[in-house]
Formats: sequence, C-alpha cells, structure tokens
Amino acid sequence: MPVPFTHEHDGERLAGVHGGGDPAGHGGGSGPAAAPTAVLLHGAGRSSREQLLPLLDEFTAHGCRALAFDFSGHGESSGELAEASLRRRFEQAVSVIDAQVPADGPLVLVGFSMGGQTVADLVRHYGVRVAAIGLCAPAVYAGEAWGLPFGRGDGEFSAVIRRPDSWRQAPALQALRGFEGRAVLAVPGTDTVIPPEVTEAVQEALAFRSQFTRLELPDAEHRLGAWLRDHADDRRELVTALLTGVGDGGWTATRGWVTKQLPEGRSVVDTGFLSGGWSSQMRRLTLDDGSELVLRSFVKPFFRHHAPGLLAREASVLALLAGQDGVPAPDPVAVDATAEHCDHPSLLMSRLPGRVRVDEEDLERRLDLLADQLARIHRVVPDVRPRAYQAWTSPERVRGVRGAPWERAVDVIRRDPPPYEGCFLHRDFHPGNVLFTGAGEGLRVSGVVDWVETSWGPADLDVAHCSTALALLHGPAHGLGFRERYEARGGRRLADGPAHLYWRLLDALAYCPDAAKLAGPWRELGRTDLTPEVLGGRLEAYVRGLVERYG
Repeated sequence: MPVPFTHEHDGERLAGVHGGGDPAGHGGGSGPAAAPTAVLLHGAGRSSREQLLPLLDEFTAHGCRALAFDFSGHGESSGELAEASLRRRFEQAVSVIDAQVPADGPLVLVGFSMGGQTVADLVRHYGVRVAAIGLCAPAVYAGEAWGLPFGRGDGEFSAVIRRPDSWRQAPALQALRGFEGRAVLAVPGTDTVIPPEVTEAVQEALAFRSQFTRLELPDAEHRLGAWLRDHADDRRELVTALLTGVGDGGWTATRGWVTKQLPEGRSVVDTGFLSGGWSSQMRRLTLDDGSELVLRSFVKPFFRHHAPGLLAREASVLALLAGQDGVPAPDPVAVDATAEHCDHPSLLMSRLPGRVRVDEEDLERRLDLLADQLARIHRVVPDVRPRAYQAWTSPERVRGVRGAPWERAVDVIRRDPPPYEGCFLHRDFHPGNVLFTGAGEGLRVSGVVDWVETSWGPADLDVAHCSTALALLHGPAHGLGFRERYEARGGRRLADGPAHLYWRLLDALAYCPDAAKLAGPWRELGRTDLTPEVLGGRLEAYVRGLVERYG
C-alpha cells in the first residue's frame, strides 16, 4: 500500500504518497538502490494525486519506487490555487524530489496536462538523471507565463496563454528537444483542451533525440489520469513502454543489434548525434579502431509506419551505388526495416567524410558542385527501376497562402502531369543531404546521403527540389538560376515553359503553409537568420519568379 507523507516547502504543506520501498533511502524498503523512481505529476483545475494511485501501484509492481503528491491548492495540500504558478509547481516538485528520492537516483517523470510543462522544467533541471519521461495530453506554455499567478481565470496568466500561438516559442519545447532518454507521448482520441498543433509540436520535439514512442488511446478524452485509473491494460502499456530499456537510454535492443553487425572483435566506444536530420535520428558510432558508422533510426510515427519500404529501398539503393563511379554514397552494413530486432526501424551504414554546408562561404563554387553532382546521379542506370516518383503536395493541400500569384501557381498543378522521359532520381537532393570537404578551389563533394526517397521520374523534379531549397537558404535568385547550372554541367534535357513550371511548382508548393518547419535542421546548423518571415518572403518571391519566367 502507498505510504502517505507530508513535505513543507515555502510555507506550504504538500501531501503525497510513495510506494515501492522508502524513496528517501532510509531503510525499510525493498527496492534495489539503482531502481528508478517514478514521479507522477497531476494537471491543473481540480486534479490531484488521488486518480494517479493505480498508476503508482503499476510502477511499484514493475519494481520501481514511485511517488505522487498534490501541488499547493490541490487535493490535501495547503495553499490557494489562484496564488500558484508554473514556477511554484516546478519549485515544489524539485523540493519533494530532493527530499523523497535517493540522491542522484534515476527519475521517471510522468506529467498530465499542465504537469507536462513541469516535466519539461524538471528535465532541464535534472539533466541526465532523468531516464524516462511520460507526457499524457501535455500542455506547454509561453515563457512569459511561467512566473505569473494562475489567478481566477481573468488575470495576466490567462491572457498570455489565451493569446493565439503563444505556446510556439515555449522553452519547454526546447528542453524536450534536447532530451535523449526514453519518452512516451500518450495521446487521447478526443482532446478539447490541448490543440492538436501543441501535441504535434511536442511530438516533433521528443522525436528529435529521445527514444520516442507515441501511445494512442483512441477512446480516451483529455483527462488521461482518470482514464488510466479505470483502464488497467492501458496503465500497464504506458508503464511497460516507459521502462523498456530505461537504464540504457531506451535503446537496449538497438545497441544489441548493432553489436552483432560489427566486424569480429570490434566494439562501439562512443556515440553522438549528427545534425541536419528531419525525418529520422542520425547517430555517429565510433568503433574501438577509430572507424565510424552511422545509424539511421525512424522514430516519428509517420516515418516509422513507412519505414519498411523506406529503409529497404535505401539499403538496396546504397548497394547499387557501391559500384557506381561519381556518386559517393555510404556503404550499407545492415538493415532492420521492421524493427524486428531494434527499438526502432534502423539502417547501419558507413560514415562518409565531410560536412553539410548551408553557409554563404564558397557559395558559387558549391552551387556548381551541386549541379554537377546531380547530373552524375541522373546518369545512373539501375538494373531494376526504383518506384515511380510520388508528388509531395496537391492543390487541395496548399494552405495558408492567398492572392493572385498563389492562385495562379496552384492552378498550374491542377493540370495532369506533363509527359516526361524518366531517369534515376535521388528525389530529396538538396544542400542538407550533400557533404563537402575542403575550401576554395579544393572544395569537393564527399558524399550524398539520405536515399530513402529514390524514385524514377523526370529530372526536372530533382532540379526543382534542389532549386526550392536554394531559394529558401540563399535567396530566390539562386533557386531560379539552378537549372542553368545543371544544364551547363551535362544534365539531362529538361522540359520547356509550362511543363517545366509544373514540376517546379509541384515542389515549391509542398512548402506551404510552413516552410519554417522543414528548415529546422538548417537553423540547427547555424542559419538562425532563417525566420518564418524570411522563409515565407523568399518562397513567395521564388514562386512569383517561376510563374513570370516559365508561365
């Protein structure tokens, strides 16, 4: 049975319970010293620890310590809810954890609704001590709301959180983005409290570095604490997901699989994240002989769902390119496209020299090299054609833009695709997927990566994709001029006039309405100037230029 405790902090008496042994490590408990402690944090309003007790029992049944407490103004704790704040909730959680959990003991933090914000605050505070986090219909808030009293619904806190999109720059998202442990996002089928855009942003943040799992609860509503209280199977699934590989950063299975793929006698001595990925996590693995491999893992639900096709295709393409001159691609080592052996679908491959360049230095030389490399890719003749290209947008999916130029552009892609002579396409060729070594006249392309979208289709489409990226990265003129560079370096004959315009706009309009979302990896590589306003302006100018030139 859970054991009650009280804790004094800043003039308030906080009431809580703990189970699974004595969390403070003072004897009388049965849990092992290294067992993690699950800390359960309820939401706002009338929430309290009471509905979380069955979840606490589930953690203790799995061999963990666990505790839950009432924030001030809730349940059996003292204090007025109107005087509480996000800051005070964070400070109370730290005070309880420091008093009730073994010093430096691993933490599993589970937050419901507003408790999700507190989990993010605790991740920033405790760092690597946090082994796993569970976010259940979580909320995140603008930084300016953190220290404001909640009030009674008509104060400054309410005004801030009701301001449209105030959450988009929430510091909590950055904290979650840096978390590298186990993370589970529990999402109800119906949530009238948390906007779906917030849930999507939290998912994007967690999928960046954590070993992430999305747990769907299709019949549940926002109050997941009450739902889990009444649904034992879902409780068990959440706890099992959180504790899977919790002592190994959540990727025990993947680590074991990688070890089996290494040459005899070799071992991994160091790992690190590689910048620039958007669809997947990319890790550098350094072996004891100094050689390096790259591990690609799909953790986002959309890409994980499509991983069997994507990774199997990439592995086969890399095997094909191993015998091609002029196309520096990684060598495939092993693939687990269905996550039969790994925590997530994964591909292990060699690491190529060089780095991604998205800066302005040596730009003209780099653009020429990009054009030359794309022409070389289009000369590859595979024994078996890859799948036909897939369009990444349609007229119905272009949103968030208005005005005559945009309407004219959308009308262009309403037409049937023009006839074309197909060729081998990278399909996602842009500066973020090309590695360079050297500088000045010694600048060289040292690698082309990310072959999951390889297709058969018009060369115009690869030219279009790289052109859009260049327009966003370096300005519309560079995107508009890439065709000429490509053709000057022996590229395939491209379509003329309206036919070429179709392919260019089919790519460019895929960035509507949120070009900034896809530019995230570029900002991580130092291009902090690429604000949503800058990107939106460049995309509009580029589309206008295309229509004027080819329309």
